[in-house]
Amino acid sequence: MLLVDHHCHIDRPEFADDLDGVVARAHAAGVGIMVNISTRVGKFDHLISVVERFDTVYGTVGTHPHYAHEELDVTALDLAHYAEHPKIVGIGEAGLDYFYKHSTPEAQAQGFRTHIAAARLTGLPLEIHTRDADADTIRILEEEQAKGAFLAVLHCFTGGLELARRAVELGLYVSFSGVVSFKKNDALRAIANAVPLDRVLIETDAPYLAPEPYRGKQNEPSYVVHTARALADARGMAFEDFAHATTDNFFKLYQKVPRPRAAA
Repeated sequence: MLLVDHHCHIDRPEFADDLDGVVARAHAAGVGIMVNISTRVGKFDHLISVVERFDTVYGTVGTHPHYAHEELDVTALDLAHYAEHPKIVGIGEAGLDYFYKHSTPEAQAQGFRTHIAAARLTGLPLEIHTRDADADTIRILEEEQAKGAFLAVLHCFTGGLELARRAVELGLYVSFSGVVSFKKNDALRAIANAVPLDRVLIETDAPYLAPEPYRGKQNEPSYVVHTARALADARGMAFEDFAHATTDNFFKLYQKVPRPRAAA
């Protein structure tokens, strides 16, 4: 069985001393592919060093909204240039985070639109980070889709039903992390169940947000299995069927990633 963790950060220093072990444990758990998500273009060289080290690890290029104000000089053409690397398969993560507001909403919006332009330019999917910013996220997505289509996924979804519904209408995917497995998170599981199965992805966002039964501990890609099981159970599906569906969704969205024969 092949699972995919399409959003993790194994280039983080938390993994530096055991990176081979992290990837090996993911493979042992049935996680065949990992996508290491960029948070700063200025650290692209380090991300590439991790991505090139493993055949089954890919990467993206972009600026997290927390750091939007630091990299407003990065253009869509710059991002497209970095994305020419054969193992860079997506843009981002970028978007809006009004919970922390480490960058101003204006800087975040500017960066978000730049990354959307890069996704449109390259044809690669955009990893969207959105937290406590549902209304502005919907507005920007609808305005930008009117300018031209682009591929995208709302990662680590914790927003409301309306955001999920509007995103699906715009052709986006919606991804769920270990948060959806938390015992008291029935509301989020209900939203996850409302998302059409052919638009659902799963992720860890490692080293953050470990699922049950590892909640509160350092997360890693192998734990995406527990998120998949939680969502499969919530939908009343067999785990194998749910895993196959989400993996197929990944390859439909991330078309630059070669599909292994085992996932065909």
